[in-house]
This record gives sequence, structure tokens and C-alpha cells, in this order.
Amino acid sequence: MQRNISKNHLFVIAASLTILVVLYCYFKGSIPPISFCTPCLSTENHMEEVEKKIQQFEEVTQGEHCKKDSWKIGDLVMEPGLKYAQPSTQTGRTDVNTVTNWNAPLVWEGTFDPVVIDAIYKKMEPRVAVVVFAVGKYTRFLKGFIESGEKYFLVGFSVTYYIHTDRENEVPKVALGKGRKITTVSVPSANRWQDVVLGRMKWATSTIEKVIRNEADYLFMMDIDSVFHNRFGAESLSRLSAVLHRGYYKTTARDSFPYERRQQSKAFIPAGEGDYYYTAAVWGGYLDDMYKLVKYCYEMQEEDAKNKIEAVWQEESHLNRYLLYNKPTKVLSPEYLWSDYDKVPADIKVVRVSQLVKNYAEVRPNGGN
Repeated sequence: MQRNISKNHLFVIAASLTILVVLYCYFKGSIPPISFCTPCLSTENHMEEVEKKIQQFEEVTQGEHCKKDSWKIGDLVMEPGLKYAQPSTQTGRTDVNTVTNWNAPLVWEGTFDPVVIDAIYKKMEPRVAVVVFAVGKYTRFLKGFIESGEKYFLVGFSVTYYIHTDRENEVPKVALGKGRKITTVSVPSANRWQDVVLGRMKWATSTIEKVIRNEADYLFMMDIDSVFHNRFGAESLSRLSAVLHRGYYKTTARDSFPYERRQQSKAFIPAGEGDYYYTAAVWGGYLDDMYKLVKYCYEMQEEDAKNKIEAVWQEESHLNRYLLYNKPTKVLSPEYLWSDYDKVPADIKVVRVSQLVKNYAEVRPNGGN
């Protein structure tokens, strides 16, 4: 029998279905999966088609999930039976600050339980991309970086090292763990080390757009002339994680931070403003948020070039400008990037990654100048 239904009713039904689709795609982990990724029903559809979709939503228990715009941390679910130390509300690190003034975690050794946090994040099965650049003689650092990364960097997680290099034949063969691999990306050589630094944001943007966007949920940018010495685990993961620069994290007044102070540069930060000074040698986060940040640094560098200016610390200057006005959701202590040049102070209980001592005049294309 033909059913009579007004266009107003159809509009209401279509709108309701659209809301259900949006809610499902966002909360897919808490309701049964369903294949419902189709355009909204037009107002000309018959009532039978509307009822079919409603019945499908109610009855289907298996199917293809709607594709979300970005990967997000799910519920903090942990399997029963995991053994770990009881957390305390009364004891912990008292020698350092463990939270920012915008209430984001400031991560130090002793502020998290590695057993608990790795167990939670492994259940989510995130795919992690590590973008590094080994141009010219910097290929000599690849073996140490990858081998140590296999011992300490997100062990047990899915990790891909995206190695950007002009010497693909010098990329070493390294034994990798399960679910871990190396992808080589060809980039041009450079005459100045500054050009390598400036080019990183351009090539990283391109690689994310062409390759990584389909292969990762998180992305870390790291300097290749570094070695992992201790665990670098799931405690580092967040929407946007920045690392405190070892040289300016203690008593340096913010007006003494090496921010870009020239107003002509897009990296300009005026006196009297600033939170921390972050290193550009390690930073990471959700792929979408990292893409936005990497592309921002690239585009701002291009704007500076048009105006015949180069930020004092290249992409690090633009990174600090961005993070001042777009706060990181997690700040990692200098444990996550120390340097072999510097003595380790008492508040650094463990060095997780450290930059190597090197002869810059020998490894840089323009002799370190």
C-alpha cells in the first residue's frame, strides 16, 4: 500500500539519519559497527528506503566502519590481570614541574608507569612514522640511530622509518622487529647545511601527502645524528608532543630564549611572550596535526624567503612560534633529547635520546658555516 508522507517528514528523517551517521563515525568503538558510509537519502526516496536504513542500523552487527577524518586516541582500556605498582596521590617527582600552566602533562622519568601506558596504547594498535633526513655524509649516522631505535623506540609498536637521503645506496641493512620497516625517500643534495634544514619541511610535507597519510596514525620528526639510550615509549604519544630544549629549560628567562626577534620574519615572537623553548630535533603527534605543523613551517619559511630573510634557527624558530599560539598537548622533558656535549644534571634521571658529538666542519657540506 502506498504510504503518504510529507516533504517535511522526509527532511526530518534525513536529518536524523545524518546525525546518527556522524555520531556513529565518532563513537564507533562504543556501538556495533555498520556499513553506513553512503550519501544522505534524498527527499525523493520512498519511505521503504528510509525504513531499510533504520533497520540496518538496528540489526547489523558486523561491517565496514565509517572512515574518520583522523586517527584519535580511543578509550584508555587495559586488559585484566596486568601486574603493576599501585599509583599514589601523595608521592612522586617533587624536584621538577610535571604539568604546564595550560594543564598539559610535562613528562619526566617517575611520572608514568611504562607497563600500564604501553599496555593501554598497544591495544589501540597505532602506526607510527619516523621522518629523518640523512643527506650527504649524515648517512653515517643511520645505522646507530635505527639499531638503537629498535632496542628502545616504541618497542612492540608498528613503526616505519622514512629515510630521506641523496645516497640511497648507503642506507644500511638493519634487522628490524615485527611490524617495523624502512622506507627510503630520495631528496636532492645541498650545498649548505642550512638548506638541508630548510628543505626538511618541504620534503616532509610532500612525503606525508604522497605516502605517509595512508600508512600512519602518529608521526615523529627526529634528527638522525642521535642515538637512543633508554626507553622512548607510549608516554610520548599525544595529539602534539614537543620536547624542551636542554639548554633553556631551567632558569633561562623567556626574553633570553633564542626566539626570532625580527618583526620581518614570520617566526617573530615579541619580547614578553613565550612559554618554553622547544627543540626541533624531536617532535611528534597525530599525523593530521603534525602535517598541519610541518606544512606551516614550510609555508612560513617560503614567506620569509620571499622577504629575503631566514629565521635565526630555521624551522625551529617557526616551530616555537606555532607552539606558542597552538599549545602542545604534551611536553616532554629534555630526557627525550639530550646531548653528548653536555653533562647530565641531577634532574635528568635517564637520557632517552642523545645527540652525538661530531665534527661539524667535516660532516656539513659547507664546513659547518
